Order: sequence, then structure tokens, then C-alpha cells
Amino acid sequence: MLLTRIFILSLLVLLTACAKPADDVIRFGLSRLPVTLDPRFATDAASTRINRLLYQRLVDFDDSSQPVPSLASWHLISPTHYRFSLTNHGRVFGNGQRLIAEDVKATYDFILDKGNASPHRISLAMIQSITVIDVDTLDFTLTQPDALFPGRLLIGILPARLIREGHAFNRSPVGSGEFTLIGWQGDSSLRLRRLRDNVQIEFVAVADPTVRVLKLLRGEIDMLQNDLPPEMVRYLEQDDRVTVSKRAGSNFAYLGFNLEDALSGRLAVRKAIAYALDRQAIITYVLGNAARPANALLPETHWAGNPDLKGYEYDPRQARKLLQQAGYGPDKPVNLTYKTSSDPFRLRLATIIQQQLADVGIHVDLRSYDWGTFYGDIKAGRFQMYSLMWVGIKLPDIFRYVFHSSAIPPNGANRGRYSDATVDHLIEEAESRTTLAAQADDYRRLQAYLLQQLPYVPLWYEDHVFIARKAISGYQLAADGNYDGLKTVSKRRI
Repeated sequence: MLLTRIFILSLLVLLTACAKPADDVIRFGLSRLPVTLDPRFATDAASTRINRLLYQRLVDFDDSSQPVPSLASWHLISPTHYRFSLTNHGRVFGNGQRLIAEDVKATYDFILDKGNASPHRISLAMIQSITVIDVDTLDFTLTQPDALFPGRLLIGILPARLIREGHAFNRSPVGSGEFTLIGWQGDSSLRLRRLRDNVQIEFVAVADPTVRVLKLLRGEIDMLQNDLPPEMVRYLEQDDRVTVSKRAGSNFAYLGFNLEDALSGRLAVRKAIAYALDRQAIITYVLGNAARPANALLPETHWAGNPDLKGYEYDPRQARKLLQQAGYGPDKPVNLTYKTSSDPFRLRLATIIQQQLADVGIHVDLRSYDWGTFYGDIKAGRFQMYSLMWVGIKLPDIFRYVFHSSAIPPNGANRGRYSDATVDHLIEEAESRTTLAAQADDYRRLQAYLLQQLPYVPLWYEDHVFIARKAISGYQLAADGNYDGLKTVSKRRI
């Protein structure tokens, strides 16, 4: 069916008389536009990535997810006292006002106010007070030591005066980033201007990936990033009108389980599932080699990643042996319900997993739902097994959020209701460390233990893919999939 669709796509392209006339606007096709351009409330990927272009933040990350200075450098005065000093870069807001320490304080004070309902407040709850020393310096005092604290300060800084006035940043952003908003056309498009040279970038929303590719080949869109089935990427790699580039990513795909369920809660069953999956075959033949096998939530290149983990190699004989030892067989088969979204490609992956598990005697009832229904069921614990992906993980505090027994929804994302005293202890021990090096050792031990216990079966880390017409150059894919490449991208007339 998909190959037929691609053939129809190519036929439509051949029938197109001419491409859209070239102009100076660079058009970036997205599956959906951002929800908000107010960084105090942004949580979706498109909002977060576009806000990075509009606002400056105190801290950023390098390719190993170590925090590095952006708008400010810092030093530790005591385990609960950080001093931040603003640099000279990115200190002018779009309204001409100079960014000062008071703006930083106002931004974070707003987030910490419960009445404002910022979704970022919980990750900053350890802040006890913020004190402005002078226009370039401010102090953060914490309720307890937190070696990860600088890496939490990722919110774009807004002007204090406009915060007090209740300015609508969600549709009228005022930041000190390298871009400014010049237009937003409902759900269809959003246009930015790059300040250093006035180049315009237009984000065009096209939900259907086939239509998005068609618009790229016709010249109505200049570039795409991710959100395409691998078959389309392979098709585009053969088309001399575009260039395709890839970069190893950290988006973590996994199988999750209800650990309170009598069947999916059994370790022997989860291990049998891990051995039954031929992940490499899926990566090679379905994902088009645009992924690599995963053994943990954090990739090995992360500063707290564990490069020594040995995962579950494809071994259907071992899977059948484990099931037999657990009392399962032809007369007592394993019957599991597997929930996934209705996205065609994710459903196809789930179908392949269903077939591989059937080969070892695990019968899977596959059920797909629209995103809202599916995600609601997962948060509510209405599942035995499901597949999802964690995107853009930076800090290892994700382990508390996902695996600590205190993080069962709505208090976190421990959707499988996992409760393990050893895991709780390892997480708490890591959090008590005062240096990142000591934390890294603890988190590596934690990841090794989780691989033994399998509250998740790790699948793979998916690559980032960028496709552009030949006129586009200068775009660099980021390790986390952000859109910073737009700061240097250019478009020549053809």
C-alpha cells in the first residue's frame, strides 16, 4: 500500500509543470505548528524548538548533555547557593530594552508562582529564593543541594516590565534571540525574521507526510526535518532534486508494561519478549538503518550514560525456554494486549513486533487508538503493554520521573506502576551526590539494574533526518533535533 502511495506521489511530481518560483523566503515544512511562543508554558517539541530561536536562556547543553553557559556563566558559592553572571551576548530584547538580571528574576518568579500554573514549576521547585545583586548578577538559593541545577535553567528570558503588564507572549513574543516573529497565519504558517541579515524563515504546517514531500519536490517547501516514514526517506535519497542528511539521535523508543498486571508484571515474560525481538532486523529493513539499538533510556554518549551495558540479543530459543520455565506453552499460551497509536508507521512497527512475539508463543492482541485516547489510557494505567518514545532527554532526573515509586501519575510518568526499593534507593543516592561525576556512577549502576529488571524493554534510538532542496545550504542537524541550523542556513536563487 505504501509503495503504491509513493508511486502515485512520484507520478504527481512528474505531472507537475513547474516548481514554485524561487524567492528569498526559506520555507520549513512541519507536521504541526507550535502551540505557544511563551517559553513559560511551552512543552510540545515545535514550541520548544522555535522558542529557542526567539529567546535566550541562561544555560544550554553540549553534545554529551553537559550544561554549558549560554546567556550566563555560574559558580557555586555553597551546595545550595549558585551565582549567575550575565555575559554580553544576547542582551537586547526585540523592543530595544537591555536584558538585565531583573528580567531573569521576573521570568523565574512567574514560573514559581503556583497561581500562574506553569508546567515547568515542578522541575524548579527546589528554588528557595532569587536575589538580584546588580544588573549583571543574580543568586539562586536552593532548599537542598542539587548538582543538576544549572541544567534546569532552560527557560527563555522575558522582559520584566512586559511580564508585569501581562503581555501576551504566546502570540506576540519579545525575546533576545537571533530571530523575531513577523507573522502567524492561524494553523497554516508562522514566519520569523533572522535579525543579522533579515532572511525570512516560514514554518508551513502540512500534517500528511506524503503531501509534505510532494510540496518539497514541487518547490513549495524548501526543507523538512524528521516525521517521515523511512520508505519516503529512501525514496528521497534517490531524487537528485534534494539532499538528505542524517545524524544519530537520542529519541528513545521502548515497550512499556503494567507491572501490577499478573502477566506483564512477570519478569520472565518481559525477558522472553526482549529475547524474541529482532531489533536489528527492524532497524535495517523497516527503519532504513536510521536508528541504533538501545539498552537504556540514556544513550551511551550522555555524560551519565552506561557504555558497558550488554543488551538482549535476538534469541527466540531462549525466549521459548523462559516461557516454558515460567509454566507457559501450547496448552497455556501467553496472551497480551498491546496498545499503540493510530499513526500508520507506528502501527506498522507494532504489527511487526506482534509477529515476532507470535513466533515464540506470545499471542498479542494489537489495538490502535487516536493519540488522545491512547495517551489517556497509558497515563491511567489501562494497558498490559504499549510502545512509546521519550524525546529530547537532557537530565538524568528523568529516572525519578519515570521509575521512582513516588512518580505514579499524576505525580510523574511511572505509568507502569513500577515499585522497586533498590531502584528508589539508587535514584535517591544519585540525587544526594554533590558532583556530576559521582552522580554519573550511580546512574550507571541504576541503568544496569533496570536492564536486568526490564520495567521497559529498550528498542532503539532513532536518528534525525533532514531533507532539503539543492538551493538550501548551511543547515547543521543538532543532536537533540533542535532548529538551531536555521541560524546559518541560506538559500540561493536557481
